[in-house]
Amino acid sequence: MSREQAFVKMLEASAKIQWSVSLMLEAKAVEAEKVRNWTLNHLHGHSFDEQEKQLSEPLGVHEQIIEVIEGITKLQTGLSSNLKAVLVTESDEDGGGAGMFGDGGFDLGDIGK
Repeated sequence: MSREQAFVKMLEASAKIQWSVSLMLEAKAVEAEKVRNWTLNHLHGHSFDEQEKQLSEPLGVHEQIIEVIEGITKLQTGLSSNLKAVLVTESDEDGGGAGMFGDGGFDLGDIGK
């Protein structure tokens, strides 16, 4: 397998991962909307015995949301490092390259050949 074919496979895998992440986020958004509607209709100030409990419940939900965002950020960081590996050309590694579309670099037009 040539280097270009390996890069294309990396990009295809990244695209599939991105698609899967988008489906998960869409499902999370639907779930969050259902929880929001239930919360608005069923929870009121008098539903909690203590003010501390009233504050701790939403904080727990926010912590879960932050964990999801942190996980997605780590995933995106990993995917971007793969994309950087694809975009780096041999001439860039030597220090004199003009980038992906510059002189002698990796050309997307060569992929299908």
